[in-house]
Amino acid sequence: MTEQEALQKMGDDIRLRNLAESTYKNYTRNVRKFFAFCKRPIDELDETDIRRFLKYLINEKKLAPRSVNQHSAAIRFFFAVGLNRYMNYNQIPMMKIPKTLPDVLTREEVSRLISVCTNPKHKALLLLAYGSGLRSGEIEALRTKDIDSKEMRVFVKGGKNKRDHFAVLSQTTLEALRDYWRAYRPSSPEGWLFPGFRNVGHLTRAAIALAFDTCVSRTNITKEVSPHSLRHAFATHLLEDGVELMKIKELLGHYRISSTMVYLHLVNATKGIISPADEMVTQDA
Repeated sequence: MTEQEALQKMGDDIRLRNLAESTYKNYTRNVRKFFAFCKRPIDELDETDIRRFLKYLINEKKLAPRSVNQHSAAIRFFFAVGLNRYMNYNQIPMMKIPKTLPDVLTREEVSRLISVCTNPKHKALLLLAYGSGLRSGEIEALRTKDIDSKEMRVFVKGGKNKRDHFAVLSQTTLEALRDYWRAYRPSSPEGWLFPGFRNVGHLTRAAIALAFDTCVSRTNITKEVSPHSLRHAFATHLLEDGVELMKIKELLGHYRISSTMVYLHLVNATKGIISPADEMVTQDA
């Protein structure tokens, strides 16, 4: 079996399972890297080659544990499903991922970020991320018909895990979208809300990230943030306002409640709490 045939077989297996298109792209890319590193016939590849490749990613490419595990998962799938070959997975360990919490933007920081955004399109993008809690991939794939100003909600089709859901549409976001529409008059044959260059396809995640980074550079925000940080802020601020966790789960389009529970760790749990040490009655010795 040639490399191309093997990759084709793996792609078929991914699509037969109805996995996300991003899974297909990531697995294909990572397995290609593995082939390029090993430079050996597929039939001769084994656990030793995989271990060498993963060590290369860790020691030379300096990839983070999560990225290394993504490569490992792709290779495991390729051998186990694509080639139907048994492997000793004890010899191919997954890296332990440190449990770190992301930096959360405060309400003041979000307000500052939006206020320095002078481009109507960029402001609409940022407000969809914060005001509706949308992922970049969900924003880029929005169509004009997905904005429901009557019911004040956004229809997200095929979000992560191909799960459709509705997100809230704030009045502030709606006004920003109308400003963007008046300024740009977007016209896309496919109905994209944010068409790509010369109306070809739709806006990319890279373009959304650039718009976000441009606005951050105009503020004094020094936290490690990305467009996804606005989604984190959306969920965290709703939780602080007393919105039920299950409602937040549905608004975010999470498949499992465990994904939403992460935000319990991001809320300022110490706010308003009086330590028992401060109520301690000091007694004379």
